[in-house]
Amino acid sequence: MGLNSNFNAQQQQQHRHSHFRNANKPTATTMTDHLKKQQIRLAQVRQEHLLKFFDELTPDKRLQLLRDLDELDFDEIKPNWERATISMNANGIKLDSRMQPMPEDQILSIARTSPEKLNAYRKIGLQQIAKGHVAVLLMAGGQGTRLGFDHPKGMYDVGLQSHKTLFRIQAERILKLEQLAEEACGQRGRIVWYIMTSEHTMQPTLNYLEANNYFGLLVENVMLFEQGSLPCFDYDGRIILDEKHRVARSPDGNGGIYRAMQRAGVLDDMKRRGILYVHAHSVDNILIKVADPIFIGYCVQEQADCAAKVVEKSSPNEAVGVVAIVDNKYQVVEYSEISQKTAEMRNADGRLTYSAGNICNHFFTVAFLQKIGSSYERKLKLHVAKKKIPFVDNAGNRLTPNQPNGIKIEKFVFDVFEFAEKFVAMEVPRDEEFSALKNADSAGKDCPSTARDDLHRLHRKYIEKAGGTVHGDICEISPFVSYAGENLEELVAGKSFSSPVYLSEPPMHGHL
Repeated sequence: MGLNSNFNAQQQQQHRHSHFRNANKPTATTMTDHLKKQQIRLAQVRQEHLLKFFDELTPDKRLQLLRDLDELDFDEIKPNWERATISMNANGIKLDSRMQPMPEDQILSIARTSPEKLNAYRKIGLQQIAKGHVAVLLMAGGQGTRLGFDHPKGMYDVGLQSHKTLFRIQAERILKLEQLAEEACGQRGRIVWYIMTSEHTMQPTLNYLEANNYFGLLVENVMLFEQGSLPCFDYDGRIILDEKHRVARSPDGNGGIYRAMQRAGVLDDMKRRGILYVHAHSVDNILIKVADPIFIGYCVQEQADCAAKVVEKSSPNEAVGVVAIVDNKYQVVEYSEISQKTAEMRNADGRLTYSAGNICNHFFTVAFLQKIGSSYERKLKLHVAKKKIPFVDNAGNRLTPNQPNGIKIEKFVFDVFEFAEKFVAMEVPRDEEFSALKNADSAGKDCPSTARDDLHRLHRKYIEKAGGTVHGDICEISPFVSYAGENLEELVAGKSFSSPVYLSEPPMHGHL
């Protein structure tokens, strides 16, 4: 029996701060004892200022501050600050002299691979799905703030005819893929959906999934867990107080997923279920091929423990990190870490030498994830951003600075690449697999309009490839009809469609 996601998510929320929730009104003795313990802990790491206003606080606010302090991992504060300082000092350093492009034999280009070979990989992937060996790890901690949407980004509707949200589209692709695997292999394997939320998106996401009956997925095969956070520091290494009774914290980045999985029991759950392979991706790519069997099959065939899907950079100056080798280890090199000259380097065939653009689309073996959780997570790089962080001054006033006054620390999901024993990449066509949703339409890029248009173009391409004709631009195919353009010939071959076209789940309600 799998974990019940409804119970699991609520249990995690209720368990949080459980040290203090056993009693609504702690006695003065327990409060005093706990305060003394915190004073000792803080003194050891020179963070005594966090209790500066304790005597002024109400009992409830004292309790909240002690809860915040209880969540801090004091064993990591000093080393985190030291590593963050190194990271800050390294900002702006170019990596050109230490870089090499990925070897050709470790990157598979979909566009330059025969259909026969791709079908062979697809068959391997479907076999693994049918055996229940594949799970999806969804990074869905972000809110739609930049979209003018005050909810989890996965709940956003970009304006398709179906009005399906990102969550629904991805859930339906999982269901369709389970069906395709069953048809190909004769057994029904379940793809478990692990969803990493944030503190602010956990409950809204859970409520949304419950209200929509998990879009047809079995409740025990959906597991929500919460991303962690890290304290914010000033430039002297002191943790910032957000309010007199609250420590300033920020999400620990998508690289926090490894620690979050371990703490939430996700890795144990994967092992118990017999899951061997994981497809990890962010929620905001409307074209995502969830648990793509070709990607899974390629990685399994290559015996890779870690892999990335990449797209070819559109130009030398495109602001995207590239997968490369630095000091004999795989990593994503940010565009700011490469000189213009290196960015413009080209191979004999005219293609950019450093062209493997990272799109947050990864494959891991469960064995590799367990190794990261047990051995390497604490060695992940820390990425530092100088930010304007609200703070409490010495007089107890909460101020919002006009200039950056401190740092926020993040970890990135791709920083585990260097620990892989066998790393490979798959270069996929951008127009078929990547359209990010990050901005409002006013930006004109990576916005609802571009996401919607990109999906319409792709689905029109699917129909035309299957022998149909589409007049007009608006074209949508339900995942229940086709996961990635397969099995459309019987529906569309020799037929003409007029926009708006919507091929919906059987019985068909499209414009036939």
